[in-house]
Amino acid sequence: MRIGIFFGGPSREREISFAGGKTAFEYLDKSLFEPVPVFVDSFGRFILLQKELMYSSEIREFYPAPGIQKDGFKTYIESFPELAAAGIPAEIGKLISPAEFKEHFDFVFLAMHGPDCEDGAIQGLLEWYKIPYSGPGLMGSAVGIDKILQNEMIALVNGQEKKSWTLKYSQWVPKDYPLLFQVLKKHLGLPLVIKAPHQGSSIGVAIVKEDSLEEFVSAVNQCFFQIELDAETWKELDEAEKLAWGQKIANLDEGIGFPVILDGKTIYHPTTLISELEIYFSEGNNHALLSSSNAEDQVLVEEFVNGQEFSCGCIQFDDGSPLALPPSEVIKMVKVFDFNAKYKPGASRKRIPVDTSLEKNQEIQQMIAATFQQLGITACVRIDGFLTENGTILLHDPNTIPGMSPTSFIFKQMAEIGLNVTQALTYLVRQSLRERIRSGKHTWAFRALLETLDKRIAANIAVEKPVEHIVFDATDEAYVEARRRYGLLNAGGKVTPVPVLKAADGQFYQLPNPLMFKEYVSDVEELLHADRHPLLVETSQKAAALTYFFAGDVSYDIIRIDNPAQ
Repeated sequence: MRIGIFFGGPSREREISFAGGKTAFEYLDKSLFEPVPVFVDSFGRFILLQKELMYSSEIREFYPAPGIQKDGFKTYIESFPELAAAGIPAEIGKLISPAEFKEHFDFVFLAMHGPDCEDGAIQGLLEWYKIPYSGPGLMGSAVGIDKILQNEMIALVNGQEKKSWTLKYSQWVPKDYPLLFQVLKKHLGLPLVIKAPHQGSSIGVAIVKEDSLEEFVSAVNQCFFQIELDAETWKELDEAEKLAWGQKIANLDEGIGFPVILDGKTIYHPTTLISELEIYFSEGNNHALLSSSNAEDQVLVEEFVNGQEFSCGCIQFDDGSPLALPPSEVIKMVKVFDFNAKYKPGASRKRIPVDTSLEKNQEIQQMIAATFQQLGITACVRIDGFLTENGTILLHDPNTIPGMSPTSFIFKQMAEIGLNVTQALTYLVRQSLRERIRSGKHTWAFRALLETLDKRIAANIAVEKPVEHIVFDATDEAYVEARRRYGLLNAGGKVTPVPVLKAADGQFYQLPNPLMFKEYVSDVEELLHADRHPLLVETSQKAAALTYFFAGDVSYDIIRIDNPAQ
């Protein structure tokens, strides 16, 4: 089956999307699927990408094409609107239209995030052209992109009470800032959590911890994706500082991104913005408001919740019933868990399951499964939440296209039911195809595609493949390399990789699949002589039929062996 891997898109999360696209490209089962990378640019164009570009470090490394960037800035293609109708250089790829999709792939793996990518827009386009795609359908996607609607719908499912306030842009008037701050403090208390309702990856999230009007105004502006700038501050910057400021605006992980609106004028490039600000302030204006052309029209303000933070994936059995995976506790090592902290090594630790009772972990799973069903989500979701000090479970932020680096939450949790990354991706393709059939569109063609895929999966499982040991020492560097080899060998489909750790005690241990998804080798060593957590045992037993279909017989045992190299 030819799998079109869609990544990029117009959203602020495009680089995280690129990371997910790389995972699918590298780790899809090559004995079942042919990966076809499709880069979606900021103008919404679909580009059959040259495969070697999938190994670039970031999108701006190859797009816009080398030589386009100017004045020393690194910007995205939207800073060059004149290129929206230009051709695509052959060294980058080939432009295709939606009407041509079927010529190049049979199924679309969506690795895109944010508006236009997770909200039903691209899903609707694919349904119109009768192309099956991964992840939830239109309804689940529409709910999953809107944090304000999510809060209301989750409360209907589980009765949770979480204080919040929706602040509309029309209410955000400078002279009313102090009054708004007082009202929100009275209604929600401090700290305040401010969120952009349609963003993910912790973009557009700010926490107001102190009783500071300045901090509050800055946080709300951040989530509206706008910047207030006064003439005095601007004039104090030297030329180098102005250039660095312009680059920061263009960086999607820390700036508001281009195009920006200044005094009703649309500006596409940092050079132009700096020049326009010089003119604007020289004309006697003392205050400038810069707003992203894709600014939010309202922001969500929530009470701060104290408690253990967790993330829990939910997938489906073939009949559509939900299976909540083991919840992972997020242990933050930094004060503010923003975009950079979320994707910065060492900013957090993950523990499976949550450090609480078996019964409370089970309750989290039950609540996740109920929310999954009632919100109309299918195939796969990751839902975040808090377990408060008094034992209350509060859910938020269903993520219908979870982040998909090889060590993401969803893969760590699917590992606990016996599926490696390659098998998890096969599950996602297969179950998503099953869910597209349920929509009643192009039914028999999709059934035929599913039948062919199921036969191939069964045939693969029946083949006994030669074993290849991956022996590694008890260092983090060796563990990272072993994980990489383990994943790539699984994706190759020609051998059965068996990881073997030479532990600090000098003994060799054959590791089961879940132990190849920890963050550090010390996490693995802690589990070598520990009993498996009863929630993990219980969840993997519930998932046994699903796991067997995609992985065959799976062992969770840690086996001490003689030196496999001898």
